[in-house]
Amino acid sequence: MKTRRVIIDECLPQRLKRLIPRAEAQTVPEAGLAGRKNGKLLAAISGHFDVFVTIDANLEYQQNLSGLSFGIVVIHAMSNRLEDIEPMRMELVEAVELVAAGEVRHVPG
Repeated sequence: MKTRRVIIDECLPQRLKRLIPRAEAQTVPEAGLAGRKNGKLLAAISGHFDVFVTIDANLEYQQNLSGLSFGIVVIHAMSNRLEDIEPMRMELVEAVELVAAGEVRHVPG
């Protein structure tokens, strides 16, 4: 399986990259996309990444996601702290590996 290019939303901790070891992961700020609103951010990600990881559960209801060239993984945790996300590591890795372009996967599902 080819290594997935993953971008992590800026509201999530940078250390989250360590939980997804089989991916080329970077954060929104590392990609030079910090401060962009969701619509502009999704447009900028298109064609450059395979997966967008966020904790914004409203994203799929606020944006038109049809036809996206990447998949979205939404983390449902108590907070955006790594300590609250780490227990879901296996589900997160699986979602990143399996999400298809234009699809939204929820962790935990």
